[in-house]
Formats: sequence, structure tokens, C-alpha cells
Amino acid sequence: MKLLDWYILKRFLQTYIFVVLVIVLVVVVIDYTEKVDNFHHHNAPTDKILGEYYLNFVPYWANYISPLMVFIATVFLTSRLAARTEIIAMLSSGISFMRLLFPYVVGASVLAVLTFFLVNYVIPRANKTRIAFEVQYINDAYTYSGRNVHLKIAPDVYAYLESYNNSSNTGYKFTLEKIEGNQLKQKLSADRIEWDAKKKKWAVYDYKVRNIDGQRETLTPGTRMDTTLNLKPDDFGSDFNLYETFTRPELNRHIELLQSRGADGVETYLLEKYARDTRPFAIIILTVIGVIMSARKTRRGVGWQVALGFMLAFTYLLFFMLAKGIAEAGNLNPVLAVWLPNLIFAGIGVLLYKTIPR
Repeated sequence: MKLLDWYILKRFLQTYIFVVLVIVLVVVVIDYTEKVDNFHHHNAPTDKILGEYYLNFVPYWANYISPLMVFIATVFLTSRLAARTEIIAMLSSGISFMRLLFPYVVGASVLAVLTFFLVNYVIPRANKTRIAFEVQYINDAYTYSGRNVHLKIAPDVYAYLESYNNSSNTGYKFTLEKIEGNQLKQKLSADRIEWDAKKKKWAVYDYKVRNIDGQRETLTPGTRMDTTLNLKPDDFGSDFNLYETFTRPELNRHIELLQSRGADGVETYLLEKYARDTRPFAIIILTVIGVIMSARKTRRGVGWQVALGFMLAFTYLLFFMLAKGIAEAGNLNPVLAVWLPNLIFAGIGVLLYKTIPR
């Protein structure tokens, strides 16, 4: 890299950090204003508000707005360079516009790699603490309201619960069926099941086990039996932003579990998985677009270019949220939903490169 490359790269990263810090600070102030009543209502300790909530809130939002802030930082820096005729001087010295893009792409690539690592392995661990705080001190107490719950807990084993009380970890009108092919081989029926936290097992009360072997059937009653099931109280707990708390391996395992059970809502977790893959590419695409649209000196000044950058950045965010909402409703393939904004804006970047004079 040349001296000029280091100059642009240094200014690019400095501007990005400055923009992110300013926006995150504004978000923190707004968030505190909205939630201060909840903090007082639930008697949240100050050390937990700062150490468990906002300490993990800041990196979450810094990462969340990273693609947009990279774009804004690019527009802000490049428009200032253009306003001081530095871009003109660079191009007049024989540097091609593609060569001018090089330090920007290097900086965007560094941020993209860092974002991929953070969003898949670091931020989810921070979200565990942050969301646990929100559940305890901000949100209302969670009550499981599902009725007539059917779950596939093994390849040939199906469970049923009429209702579940998550405060006592007790399920009512429980049945467990083992089906091979289209034949029922065993059925356990019980009035209730309770989670034994010490044994890490389920206690089954007032049960009957029906075994079927061809034309022969046996019925075995009992008052209590401890059993291990591929079922945990967490399966009936709050799923508030649960997808944000999973690292990459945890997210893959949870998706496999939901798919094996035929459960609803798997689209949300698939979208989260694929969205994490698109964020690094979004950073690079938006950086290139930012340079192209702000490298030309304009009479309207830097303010106009920065404002236009904000408009385009929020258009990207709006388009992404719209596609994500359609995919969550099951009307759009999750992969297409998260990649569509990047594909469209990559096309916009090519169009701008060919049409905007420099």
C-alpha cells in the first residue's frame, strides 16, 4: 500500500469509529429515556443497568448499525475530500478511480471480517446477558400460553401436552407415543409431569403404559416414574429475541432441533443465520456505493451528499426489513430475503459507476 492508501484508510476508519460512537450515544440516550420507568418499577440495580445491560447494549447496536454507519462514514469522508479537491488531484495524477477504491475496500474488508466474527461468536454471548436483564427488569413476567402442544422429540417418538405451567414446570395431560412406520408400538399417558431440577429428569405421575405387539396388548399402571426425555423446561420458556443469543454452532443446532420437531417459527432462525452471512458483504457493497456517489465535487456542498447518503442508507434498511418480514410470514425464501437487498444495491452500485461522471 502507498502512502496515499494509508492516508485514506486511516481517515476512513477514524470517521467510521466517530460516526458509530455518535449514533450509539444517541441510541443509548433514547433507550434510557424510554426504559427509565421500567428500571424504577422493577428496582433494577444501577450496577446491573450499567454492567449487564448497557455494557452489552453498546456493542450490539454498534454491530447492528455497522453497515449503515460504514456507508455514512464513506460518504462523509469522500465528500469532504472531494470538496477540498483532493479527489481531483488524485485522479489528475494518473490514479484510476478503481485504484482510488482500493483503500476503501481494504478498510471495508477489515470491518467485514471483524463483523462476521463478532456477530457469530461474540455478540451472541453479550446478548445472553442483555436479554436476560430485559426479561427480568424490563419485560412483564412471561407465561406460557400454548395449548394442545405436539412435539417430535425423537425419530419415532412424539409427545403431547394439553397445557404447561412454566412457573412450576408442570405439564398436564401428557402422552408419549412411539410409532414405527404407521404402527403405534407404545403409548404412555399421565395426568401430569414435573421437572425435577436436582435429577434433571421428568417425574411422571399417575401414568399408564400401553405396549402393543401385534394383536397383543399389555397395560402397566403406576403412580410415579422418573424418565429422561429430549425435552427441557427451556422449550416452554420465553423465546424473546432468543435467536440473538445463539452463537453460530448453537444456532445451527437449534434450527436442526426445530426442523426435526416440525415446529413453527424456524424461518426466524434461518433468517438470522443467513443475515449474519450477508452483513460483511453489505459493508463492502455500501462502501463502494458511498465512494461512487460522493467522489464528485458538487455546488450543493458536503451536507447535501451526507443527507443523500442517509436517505440511501435508510432505504437499504427499510428494504431489508420489508423482505425479512415477508420471509418470516413464509411468503419468501429466507436466503433470497436476506440477499435480495445486497443484490439490488450491488446492481445500483454498478449503475452509479457507469452513469455518474467523475
